[in-house]
Amino acid sequence: MRWNLRLAAANRGIWQASELQRQLAERGLVISLGKMSNLWSGQPASLKLADLDVICVVLGCDIGELLIPEPDKVPGPDAEIEQPAANGPATPPRVVPRRRDGRSLPPT
Repeated sequence: MRWNLRLAAANRGIWQASELQRQLAERGLVISLGKMSNLWSGQPASLKLADLDVICVVLGCDIGELLIPEPDKVPGPDAEIEQPAANGPATPPRVVPRRRDGRSLPPT
């Protein structure tokens, strides 16, 4: 996914992060300068869905204008996946549950 906030804001005549920050605050979304800078000029690592709602309301846009899918960046099904041996299908390793406290489970 590509973050497209700056272009979406520019399409609505908002050219500065501080202007968008002010409008977001008017709608109840107070964002720090550091986070606003990351939203404006970078690609945020995480963003609350409620925050996305406010951004969409302020800009009057759909989520599809803020988040642009990039399916060509997803590896295909044949990229770097282990192939089963030629002599037959590979059996997956057996999963053995373990307790978190280090104690062993009773025998089955």
